[in-house]
Amino acid sequence: MQTYGQTNDQNKIAMTKGYAPVNGLKMYYEIHGTGKPLVLVHGGGSTITTTFGQVLSQFAKSRRVIAVEVQAHGHTADIDRELSFEQDADDIAALMRHLNIEKTDIFGFSNGGSTAMQLAIRHPSLVRKAIVGSSFYKRAGIYPEVWSFIQQGALDNMPQPLKDAYLKINNDQRGLSAMHNKDRQRMLDFKDWPAEALRSIQAPTLLLIGDRDVVCPEHAIEMYRLIPSARIAILPSGHGDYIGEIMSRRENNPQPEFTVNMIEEFLNDPVIDKN
Repeated sequence: MQTYGQTNDQNKIAMTKGYAPVNGLKMYYEIHGTGKPLVLVHGGGSTITTTFGQVLSQFAKSRRVIAVEVQAHGHTADIDRELSFEQDADDIAALMRHLNIEKTDIFGFSNGGSTAMQLAIRHPSLVRKAIVGSSFYKRAGIYPEVWSFIQQGALDNMPQPLKDAYLKINNDQRGLSAMHNKDRQRMLDFKDWPAEALRSIQAPTLLLIGDRDVVCPEHAIEMYRLIPSARIAILPSGHGDYIGEIMSRRENNPQPEFTVNMIEEFLNDPVIDKN
């Protein structure tokens, strides 16, 4: 593991970063701030900054934020295995053990939301509370036109800001192509999870979705009905507007601050009960 200390001059929050050997992978992570741990898991084709760049420092004012980059993304190099949400969850669980973190809150966006759910399913003792943003558990939960786009997906039509972010970290076209192709194949190969998997989630869970998201609101409500201690917020938002994800980033967007405050209220609430 490689670690070193830095200070973010913009908000004076201490930050360390390094690589952890987990399951044959050298997983990159950053730790911002101090306090109760909160793990952030980015979306597909993304990095810590492209997904959480607008909200990370706000969370780090009161929390120890552990932001990760999963296999083939950002600073974490690819290895010879396919991508799966289950494997990403196992890698994050191994990272938590490496960092001696017994229990954590977790916030995953898009593909990262699926990983967050799998962490809660596969490693329930590690998760205190979960925030799942714009994610799904059945193929039918995503609009047909989104599946058509994925089916026809090629590196040429991958959003340029995501390509630029990867190449800024790794000036490696082969690595970029591997990330794109493996992310695409993971989605094409996705098989519905059983309802029992969601019913098994013990952690209080906040589901976030935009009313103009890639996931249908009706599907998010179905997930809300299945997860025993779930809350749900359907926001006037597209995919990622509510956290200022890079593809929806715009000036003077009030939604990220609102979302951070809502998540903080959820995390700090001692009583989470649907009823």
